[in-house]
Amino acid sequence: MRRLVLILGDQLSAGLSALRAADPARDVVVMAEVEAEGRYVPHHPQKIALILSAMRHFAEALRAAGWTVAYSRLDDADNSQSITGELLRRAEALGAAQVLATRPGEWRLITALEDLPLPVTLLPDDRFLCAEAEFAAWAEGRKQLRMEWFYREMRRKTGLLMEDGQPAGGQWNYDHDNRKPAKPDLFRPRPPRFAPDAITEEVLALVEARFSGHFGRLHPFGWAVTRADALRALEWFIDSALPRFGDEQDAMLADDPTLSHSLLSPYLNIGLLSPLEVCTAAEAAYAAGKAPLNAVEGFIRQIIGWREFVRGIYMLHGPDYAGQNALGASRALPPLYWGEKTDMACLAHAVGQTRDLAYAHHIQRLMVTGNFALLAGISPQALHEWYLSVYVDAFEWVEAPNTIGMSQFADGGVLGSKPYAASGAYIDRQSDYCGGCRYKVAQKTGPGACPFNLLYWDFLLRHRARFAGNPRMAQMYRTWDKMDEARKADTLSEAAVFLRRLDAGERV
Repeated sequence: MRRLVLILGDQLSAGLSALRAADPARDVVVMAEVEAEGRYVPHHPQKIALILSAMRHFAEALRAAGWTVAYSRLDDADNSQSITGELLRRAEALGAAQVLATRPGEWRLITALEDLPLPVTLLPDDRFLCAEAEFAAWAEGRKQLRMEWFYREMRRKTGLLMEDGQPAGGQWNYDHDNRKPAKPDLFRPRPPRFAPDAITEEVLALVEARFSGHFGRLHPFGWAVTRADALRALEWFIDSALPRFGDEQDAMLADDPTLSHSLLSPYLNIGLLSPLEVCTAAEAAYAAGKAPLNAVEGFIRQIIGWREFVRGIYMLHGPDYAGQNALGASRALPPLYWGEKTDMACLAHAVGQTRDLAYAHHIQRLMVTGNFALLAGISPQALHEWYLSVYVDAFEWVEAPNTIGMSQFADGGVLGSKPYAASGAYIDRQSDYCGGCRYKVAQKTGPGACPFNLLYWDFLLRHRARFAGNPRMAQMYRTWDKMDEARKADTLSEAAVFLRRLDAGERV
């Protein structure tokens, strides 16, 4: 009997488990561009365009490989505008009575497929290096789930950067070498951009017509939408940027939004590249003496460490994970996150870059937009939806643990041992943002004091009962206790004034 083979927009891999289990001689691949996926959060126009164009190119590749593809375009008159609706429509039209699918990466889609009034076989997504069951077995019985210990197991499993059973260079982690500030450099290589072909131009016109009200600029669009171009992007990174990646991975520059980052996460997350081929390419560069160990180890850790770890956390903790709010944060997301004017230079740069590129690197997300939300007590769900909306690489399995867990500590310490709270000094040390800011990062209180300095202490005092006993935070509370009483009072009073202005919608 004929079966439908569902391929989602983040499953664009020729070796996908659902395709391997299907028979091109009798089964039909179903791919669908639908309004429901474009609007469940207001996705950045570049993100929508990337996925739709990559889907269309992938469908062409499948047809060339002998598959029958039933493809629903967004503007098709008969499009039901939901994944499940298109499966039911295709099943009726083609006389199919069963669906094969690779398990989606988001709980809302897993639930939708499980509720479909058709038999659905969900196959494991084995594009990840750590299966869900494997992660659950690793996690069972552990009092704390920490990425570092998981990462070491993944190094042993894959053999990446291992020499006779030991980590290359004698250390597992070279993070201490990867916290250097960066300097402007006119000769720093820039990541490649790919000119839209006819398919992409058609998609861009459609996205502009349908999603122009979403936050973010659609043009210029230069993302890779085919595996061939994604491989070119990987080759560029390995040859041109990886050697400097480690030194610059935690740095931020106002006029250089990408520094030496790879910009490969969108291609990994939609399936155009595989994690192992990317890591193997980086390892080969180290073996050939083309990239230093601190850079290669830091890059590989982001993929087989963080990427696999946060996916494991998301799947292990189920559909309720994204709704957690251990710190009780409830403030509305300020308009500055949607591009309203702010006098805080770091936030203006991070949000402006996000608007223009649908991209910001991990330190901009964690220590600027995320840190401000944490200190100000912004709802973690509001921030979660914002990140999911505005970044080209954001899918809930990877974005929710990074936001709910790592950035906002809303999971109460499941993912990390302490909140990533920092004053303005961290941003100043890692960036050139502060020099041109109206606020003065060295000023702790008074007119012109950096809001991060005020909110940092306000946050610690609001949550003292929870964090004072944390060994990694005890020194901060001792520092507060030794402060002059007048400075303490000024800090908390000025923080309260700032937050009232934020709530009132004033420019801050």
